Amino acid sequence: MQDRTNTELLTLAQAGDETAWHEIVRRYVRLVWAVPRSHRLNPDDAADVCQATWLALAENLTRIRRPERLGAWLVTTARRETLTVLRLRGREEPLDLWEPPDDRPTPEDAAVAGDAGPRLWRAYATLTDRCREILRLAAFAPELSFTQVAEAVGIPVNSLGATRGRCLAVLRRRIGVEVAR
Repeated sequence: MQDRTNTELLTLAQAGDETAWHEIVRRYVRLVWAVPRSHRLNPDDAADVCQATWLALAENLTRIRRPERLGAWLVTTARRETLTVLRLRGREEPLDLWEPPDDRPTPEDAAVAGDAGPRLWRAYATLTDRCREILRLAAFAPELSFTQVAEAVGIPVNSLGATRGRCLAVLRRRIGVEVAR
């Protein structure tokens, strides 16, 4: 099944082929998980987002117009689900904050807490949406292939390396401007 196209897999999944469904999930599970992780949802909320994303795909198998862009469809759906969770959580009053296992800070917390953290995030915030998305996926889902990242961002795979390089160069320059201030 690994050599099947998304179109073939979606058609087979629509017909009830569990192997095709499992192959779709295998291909894109890391990409789907990367979205709530990049928004720093706690593990339970991230799992809910992923489950809702897969449910949305199951309910819309016949409506996917561009199967070759399935990864982008999944990222968009996961992002919408994540934003819904964040909006709903913003209305709740937390009783306690989620802590990583053994009360150790996450790598993201350590980076933000360091001296360079605030400068990095201020510079990052000035990047274009596309650059932020590429760098977010590179940081929070390094296991994704170039093809998966390019599909999620909506650019040709042969452009991703150069685009990522330009984004990093801009980020470095902007961090340098922050240091000079």
